[in-house]
Amino acid sequence: MVAKMHYEADLPQVQIARQLGVSTATISRLLQRARAEGIVRIEVRDLVVPDALGAELERALGLRRVAVIESPTGGGGMALAGPLGTMLKTANMAPGSVLALGWGRTIGGVLEAGLPPMPGVQVVPATGGMSQHQAHFQINEFARVAAEQIGGTAFFIHAPVLPSAAARESFLADPGIAQAVALWDRIDVAVVGVGLPHALNAPDASVATPDEQMLVDAAGDVVRHYFDVRGNPIEWDGADRLIAVSPDQLHRARLVIGVAAGEAKAISVIGAARARLINALVTDAATAQAILERVAAPV
Repeated sequence: MVAKMHYEADLPQVQIARQLGVSTATISRLLQRARAEGIVRIEVRDLVVPDALGAELERALGLRRVAVIESPTGGGGMALAGPLGTMLKTANMAPGSVLALGWGRTIGGVLEAGLPPMPGVQVVPATGGMSQHQAHFQINEFARVAAEQIGGTAFFIHAPVLPSAAARESFLADPGIAQAVALWDRIDVAVVGVGLPHALNAPDASVATPDEQMLVDAAGDVVRHYFDVRGNPIEWDGADRLIAVSPDQLHRARLVIGVAAGEAKAISVIGAARARLINALVTDAATAQAILERVAAPV
């Protein structure tokens, strides 16, 4: 009770002593005991300004733009929607510009919160679809929702992300799919998730094949293009069958925004930036600090 009165109600020790009919020395001893027994913990935190963290990340990773928010207590990707929306608005996409979207929980959270109006922008998935039923795998639905939010036009890729070699050619010959895939050569801005190493990924968050699961040197992936922490690409059996935007197409895009949160993603973000699969980032302060600490550490 004494600890609550002092630390939560902000009452001075003299007033507490008067109310309880004891000496101030007794109150002081009780408060010291509360700290010693762990009932009260006093934490001194460094105050890090998100804008300063963003500037440090831009320099450390060679990124064009970085937006950092205070680390949220919940909400996942929804908390990143505000700074992402600001970054998209400042990209000044005109009608007819192309916005490509990746998949994942974080991007799903961003869409749940909503994107700003960008009338006339064309929205295309960055990969083919997936057979998993969870909402964060539904990339065509992501494109539809995003287009509705921004006042743009959605294009869909009704083909699996990883078909057989023969089926891939058939899918790409379909006029509707070909029209959507052709937009990848004209991407102005892409918004993509940054995947964790498979050893750290929850089973329901992954669509990895056994070959992908064996990529133990991979720091992460962007639309299933794998890289190590130095940014070197990692080949895998199946990469040539992907229906997905290519690394070269991402390199040519004006802005590729990685949306990532979670300290475990530090090496994934570093590798993605060094591989030039992202050139902008939206994240939270805890993740930003973890990235900077990892960059400063010996490789």
